[in-house]
Amino acid sequence: MIFWYVMAALAVVLVVAAVTIVVGRRSAVSSAPPPAELVAPEPEPAPEPAPVPAPAAPEPAEVATPAATEPAEVATPAAPVRETPESPASRLTRLRRRLSASNNPFARGLLGLLSADRLDAEAWDDLEATLITSDLGVGPTDELITALRRELAVDGSSDPEQARRVLRTELLKLLGTDVDRSLRVTGSDGLPGVVLVVGVNGTGKTTTIGKLARVLVAEDHSVVLAAADTFRAAAADQLQTWGSRVGVRVVRGPEGGDPASVAFDAVEAGIVDAVDVVVVDTAGRLHTKAGLMDELGKIKRVIERKAPVTEVLLVIDATTGQNGLAQARVFAEVVDVTGIVLSKLDGSAKGGIVVAVQRELGVPVKLIGLGEGPDDLAPFDPDGFVDALLAES
Repeated sequence: MIFWYVMAALAVVLVVAAVTIVVGRRSAVSSAPPPAELVAPEPEPAPEPAPVPAPAAPEPAEVATPAATEPAEVATPAAPVRETPESPASRLTRLRRRLSASNNPFARGLLGLLSADRLDAEAWDDLEATLITSDLGVGPTDELITALRRELAVDGSSDPEQARRVLRTELLKLLGTDVDRSLRVTGSDGLPGVVLVVGVNGTGKTTTIGKLARVLVAEDHSVVLAAADTFRAAAADQLQTWGSRVGVRVVRGPEGGDPASVAFDAVEAGIVDAVDVVVVDTAGRLHTKAGLMDELGKIKRVIERKAPVTEVLLVIDATTGQNGLAQARVFAEVVDVTGIVLSKLDGSAKGGIVVAVQRELGVPVKLIGLGEGPDDLAPFDPDGFVDALLAES
């Protein structure tokens, strides 16, 4: 019995002890400071790796670009250099060379007379045949032969100097020294002069107009050119080229357009610009076409609504001989031709055409073309022409 009392007391003691221990621990825990917050240590920054030298990049090639302040200019055709035409007076000095006796049958026949030892019937017959074949014409040839026979010694003796003097005198009579050969290029009442240029294709008409513009510019005239040959595609371009070389304005219309309209516009432009002269190119198809002849008449009538036509120049190829005379007759019936331009009157031409065409039309030769150069058009001077024919080569 005592044993169980002892065991119960021990159990009580153990229970009390356990309770005491538990309560004590709880009190210790509640009064103890809160445990420090665990903070993760901040990792130390990793040391920066030593810079590895990068291989040097090649410098980029410079791209050629126009400077911002100077934009590239668009290439434009260079303006044509304006030329200074040769003075008309100095052009005549080339007559002697271009009309040398070795190339011109007319001159060759005349010099054959001067070099003859005796002037017998055969010599006169040879001279007559040469003059006729050189396009002098039958009538002028008879007049010249008759005058030479009368003036030279009838006994047949030949005096070259006397023959030269007589020849010069008689040739000047045939050509006419008292004829007005000046170009009427000035108008009246403040209007420009109007020069209408006509002729058959192939005579050098458009080229002659370009050269005429150079003659007029050299004489200090202001000029407008009218490209009224609208049926030939290259005519307007050709005239434009001639005009640009000497600073002359060219009025042109559409290809195949109305020639009279182009001529009218050109004269109107000449009036507005107060120029001295307007030169009008015209179509030059075969003269046998009646429509072309009517067209020339229309151009002249339309022009004269604005200003009178002061000069009508007919261009004739000096190498065509009698064909050129036939053309001249037809043109003269349509327009009142006031002057002749003989183109291609160089060594290959028959110089007698100068006399024949004047006789045929009753109008003077005013200009002659001496060659292919731009300044190879000159006023016709009878004295210079005859002296060139009679010059010894």
